[in-house]
Amino acid sequence: MRALSVSFRYGAKLLSLKAITTFLLVSVAHAQPVVVAALGDSLTAGYGLPQDEGFVPVLETWLEERGAEVDLRNAGVSGDTTAGGLSRVDWTLTDDVDALIVELGGNDMLRGIDPATSRGNLDGILAAAEAKGLPVLLVGLSASGNFGPEYKAAFDAMYPELAGQYGALLYPDFFAALTALEDQAAARREHMQGDGIHPSASGVRLIVEDIGPQVMELIEQVE
Repeated sequence: MRALSVSFRYGAKLLSLKAITTFLLVSVAHAQPVVVAALGDSLTAGYGLPQDEGFVPVLETWLEERGAEVDLRNAGVSGDTTAGGLSRVDWTLTDDVDALIVELGGNDMLRGIDPATSRGNLDGILAAAEAKGLPVLLVGLSASGNFGPEYKAAFDAMYPELAGQYGALLYPDFFAALTALEDQAAARREHMQGDGIHPSASGVRLIVEDIGPQVMELIEQVE
C-alpha cells in the first residue's frame, strides 16, 4: 500500500506538471500577435511621409490602442500595380502570416490599364490567400472619369465582385473618409499632399479611423 501511495503521488505530480506545461504552451500561443500583411502600393507604403506617419504604422497603433495584439507588416511598394502585387504575393504570405490586406489598383487606373487585366491580377492574389486559408480585407478605389464611364464602371465593380466571390471583407474606397467631407476644397488642401494623389499625415489619420473597425473585424476572423 505504501508503494502504491508513493506511485500515485508521483503520477499525480507528473499529471500536474503536464497540465501546467500545456497551459503555459497554450498561453504563449495565444499571446502571440496576429500577423497581418498589407500588400499594396504607395498608399500602403506611406509615400511622402515620415515612417511613423504612414498608413501601416498609424493603423497598427490604432489597433493596439483598442486592445488588438497585432503585427502589421508593410508590404507596400510605391508605383506598384496589381501585376506587381501578384508577383509578390507568394513571398509576402510567409507561413507566419495570419491575414491579408490588399490595397492595389490605383496605378493601374492612372496608367489606363484594362480593368479586366487588373481584375485578373487581384483574382490571383485573392486565390493565393484562399489557398492558405487566410482571411482578406480588400480595399478598393473609385476610378476617375478620365477614361470614360465604361472604364469607371468596370474598374469600380471589380472590388465588390471579387470580395463577394472570395468571401473577403470589403472597404470600397481607400479615400472614403476624405471624399465624405463636406468641403472638398478644404479636404484636398488639409488632408492631401501637394501631388493631389497621396494623403497627408492628417489624411492618413482620418482614413485609419474609418477603416480601422474593418481591420479589427479581419483580425477577429483569424482562427
